[in-house]
Amino acid sequence: MTPTEDDQPTVGPVSPPDLHVMTFNVRRRLPGLRRDRPDSWSRRAPLVTRLLGAEAPTVLALQEVMPDQSDVIAAGLGPRWTSIGSGRDRHRGGERVELHVDTTRLDVVSSRVWWLSDRPDEPGSRGPGALFPRAVVQAELADLTTGGRFHVLAVHIDPLSARGRLDSARRLRAVVAALDGPAVVLGDFNDRDDSAAHGELTRDGLLADARETAARLLDPGWGSWSHYGPPRPGGRRLDWILVSPGARVSAAGVGAPRFDGAAASDHDPVHAVLEWSDEAR
Repeated sequence: MTPTEDDQPTVGPVSPPDLHVMTFNVRRRLPGLRRDRPDSWSRRAPLVTRLLGAEAPTVLALQEVMPDQSDVIAAGLGPRWTSIGSGRDRHRGGERVELHVDTTRLDVVSSRVWWLSDRPDEPGSRGPGALFPRAVVQAELADLTTGGRFHVLAVHIDPLSARGRLDSARRLRAVVAALDGPAVVLGDFNDRDDSAAHGELTRDGLLADARETAARLLDPGWGSWSHYGPPRPGGRRLDWILVSPGARVSAAGVGAPRFDGAAASDHDPVHAVLEWSDEAR
């Protein structure tokens, strides 16, 4: 299996009852980089637009989005997608986590943004061990085709503190356990899939890693953090899609789009194609 070339999607649009869910750390824009640098946003912006246009997921979670990047992404997706998001600091500015939802298929019933701390409704609040505030974007979605409802939580977890990551996982677990209906938790967890945080979220079958339950894998064991290089089997899988029991996952894995050899971000996108069983709706 080789990296996807040009505009060939890893999954692309799907038909009901399937849902294409995708998470992607787009890498925040850094000032002062030459256009020929792999990290330069001016070089990467059209690649991100091409990638999202080709994949056209039903639900898209994005991390490390700066406000100007958010504008570019929304314009590239077009009016069919609605966006829910927030910056993580106390003014709800700066680096953002976002959910984008295909409104031709899904209706946003409700949404909220909360922080992974003891004061979840206080913007900019931090949990123990976290160097920076970490926000969660959460929404309840209604499927206009099947009539079912489910919850989506988009996250970006602390990269520096194992204590902070486990604390965040515990807070996410408590919220998911209290939800009425199935859930998808997706994002950049900055941890491996054999970590304590992953174990906390999947403990006792509350959530399952979509990759581990998929009928078909989309990659040969690639990690999701390639740092602009080629995807590597056995690499660090920092980005996960976790689903409630009752999700039938037909395909899941890392996509590795390369446009004339260039990557759109230092992370590669992670995909799952799922449908909810009748019992889970």
